[in-house]
Amino acid sequence: MVRGQDVWSRSYRGEGRGLTHIIVALSGPVCSGKSTLAAGLVSRYGATHVSTRELLQARAAASGHQGLIERRALQEFGERLDQTTSGRWVADDLRPLVDAAPLGGVVLIDAVRVPEQLDALRREFGRRIWHLHVETSSLAELERRYAARAGGPGPVVELADYAQVQSNPTEAKVPALARLADIVLDTFRDTPADVLVRCAARLGLLADLGERLVDVLVGGEYGSEGKGNIAYYLAPEYDLLVRVGGPNAGHTVPSDVPYIHRSLPSGTQSNLSARLVIGPGAVLNVDVLMKEIRDCGVGANRLSIDPQAMVITAGDVAAETELKTTIGSTGEGVGEASARRILGRSAGDASILAAAVPEFAPYVRSTAEVLAEAYADRSRILLEGTQGTGLSLFHGTYPFVTSRDTTVAGTLSEAGISPRRVRRALMVCRTYPIRVGGNSGPIGQSKDLTWDEIAARSGIPAAEISERGSVSGNRRRVAEFDWLMLRRSAELNGVTDVALTFADYLDVKNRDAYRYDQLQPDTIRFVEEVEQVAGAPVSLIATNFSRRSVIDRRDWRGRITG
Repeated sequence: MVRGQDVWSRSYRGEGRGLTHIIVALSGPVCSGKSTLAAGLVSRYGATHVSTRELLQARAAASGHQGLIERRALQEFGERLDQTTSGRWVADDLRPLVDAAPLGGVVLIDAVRVPEQLDALRREFGRRIWHLHVETSSLAELERRYAARAGGPGPVVELADYAQVQSNPTEAKVPALARLADIVLDTFRDTPADVLVRCAARLGLLADLGERLVDVLVGGEYGSEGKGNIAYYLAPEYDLLVRVGGPNAGHTVPSDVPYIHRSLPSGTQSNLSARLVIGPGAVLNVDVLMKEIRDCGVGANRLSIDPQAMVITAGDVAAETELKTTIGSTGEGVGEASARRILGRSAGDASILAAAVPEFAPYVRSTAEVLAEAYADRSRILLEGTQGTGLSLFHGTYPFVTSRDTTVAGTLSEAGISPRRVRRALMVCRTYPIRVGGNSGPIGQSKDLTWDEIAARSGIPAAEISERGSVSGNRRRVAEFDWLMLRRSAELNGVTDVALTFADYLDVKNRDAYRYDQLQPDTIRFVEEVEQVAGAPVSLIATNFSRRSVIDRRDWRGRITG
């Protein structure tokens, strides 16, 4: 019988449905792979490992048989216990260990050898017991493995060869336990990692691929929409903060001293317990990222940099000098590094990845593995994109675009996150879209405005309202709100929520609003029309740049309850 991922099989994983244990009784011939599988279940899934060998040695010591380490002696002592207790001794010794194990976890008993032991375990623990039998369909492979083991150090003094192991009557009958098992795994052709994932799938330990644990935040215009402010506000609701993109995008956050994040997630300082991830599609400037790490006091255990993230070189930066004038690029070398990643695949040193950077060594670990653990733990994840939809390499006004796809789909791809994982897609839009200064391309269909016009409309002093790029330092261009752009971006991003920023640019009085009904009437009408055109609610409204700047209208939260 093979049990699927039903409600019970998920309960032991700590999801609020009883928090009971699952108990895996492992059987199989010597050298079939039991110990390796057990070690994998411990390291990957936090199983509590109970060794019958150690239980036997403890019982032997208690009865005056000290130092029982030879395999034959252990076999014989175990047989006597089975005869005198009808196999009950394993269940009896396991009970206090199960009671002491963490709730919601897996307890692994390695290994059972006779049907009577299994019967006693099932009587003691009921439906929580899963009998997992491991076998290897090649006797030659078992003999090879045993010869390798017998020649090396170990907790047991081995016999001369595998034939002597099989000569024990009890050991000879172990393969027959496969007929009684809930799960049987043949380890002959698979690697230990393959066996582990097969086992985890059969036990229901793998995370549900369809469980929606990820909320994605992207820009709906041309960047500088205020994503940093929104991400900083949302971050305390999440366990994992993920960022992609490059250092050409600066996200300013309202910390005690406003800080510009160019590579780390914008919630780094607003949720100090959240783990941080930089995905494989990111492009990194070593000096910029290491400075952020130092500034924010981020430890190696907290931050994971994917080994395949691309690294910018001095040559990449130099190659983009001309782009500063031709298309208004920030000239940070992101595009050149991205191009080199594609064109340099045949050259040994053309693509420099994060794994090759000594400064990154303490932080480098696979995003796929970090995310897999997060999914298994049902962690809440906030994925932060950079720049804006209007700058997408594919969907923006070429050539006035950035070097990547800035939509939700592109952001997910760079992070290595499946669309099936997405719960909410948040698109940040500002009341007056902006682009970097200079020859940076059109601002959609909108009419360009001056900052003096925005000041006159809003009532904000002109000296206070003029904006400059957080990375380039150039004065920004500004334009009327683009309704066609809103609709197109909502479609491209599959938007579930809009975050509207710079509400004070509509009316300075909005800075005093802490609830939706306190906004100015014209602003409320503007919000309602945004909702109609975008086909999604305006769930967050930023009225200024401060810790108390966001009006929260959501009917959902990042913190997921079981």
